[in-house]
Amino acid sequence: MTLLDSIVMQGLGKHGALTAEDKALILGLELTPRRVSAGEVLWQESAEVDMFCVVKEGWAYSYRNLGNGSMQILKVYLPGDIIGMRDFGFSRRLAGVAMINEGVVCPFSHQQLFELFVRSPALAAGIIATAVRQQAMLTERLVYLGRYAAHERLAHFLYELYLRLQRIGAVDENGFSMPLSQEQIGDALGLSAVHVSRTFSMLRDEGLVTRDRQHVVLPDPEALARLVEFNNTYIEETLPPAFQSFH
Repeated sequence: MTLLDSIVMQGLGKHGALTAEDKALILGLELTPRRVSAGEVLWQESAEVDMFCVVKEGWAYSYRNLGNGSMQILKVYLPGDIIGMRDFGFSRRLAGVAMINEGVVCPFSHQQLFELFVRSPALAAGIIATAVRQQAMLTERLVYLGRYAAHERLAHFLYELYLRLQRIGAVDENGFSMPLSQEQIGDALGLSAVHVSRTFSMLRDEGLVTRDRQHVVLPDPEALARLVEFNNTYIEETLPPAFQSFH
């Protein structure tokens, strides 16, 4: 999965905004792939910001360690996502990042990003749009963590993952692989691992979710969306008309 395969870049390509040079520039961010292991920390909180990276294979997450010894998972990254853009403009990392499972990441530097911005307005707009969409997901997470009950939090989380994975072709017959442990899901949703297990059972009994180890199936995705009145505006893949005006 390359960055060119991401929703924003596909949208730019569909509108003819990306030239052959643009595509070469963005593929240039992925020239140094590095295989990483499950659980490997890509960078720690407060570390110097010295790179960003594209996820080619595997899942990752950003996190904050809390003073009481617990962890808050902020964002789950899937293949095609850029990690680290929230740190752009800062000298120290705002959060740590670790791999969930084994994968491949492609690191790139500030200098490579600056060069891309200078040489391609379309790609600059695409990178900014990607970062803004990631921020919108964090905002939505804040809303449902603060206002939803446990079963609604989990339902929202699963349906959001379903949509994101569907967009990269990783859903088959409403099912997908989810390499997150119950503890990691709890760290993302502010729940204990035991509460996560009970909540999965509740959604299973309602016929909304089935899970077998790391495989999740949503028998009726639309029913799950209705349960939480899911508004997909923040995850919508359509680009504004202004993005068609480049080149």
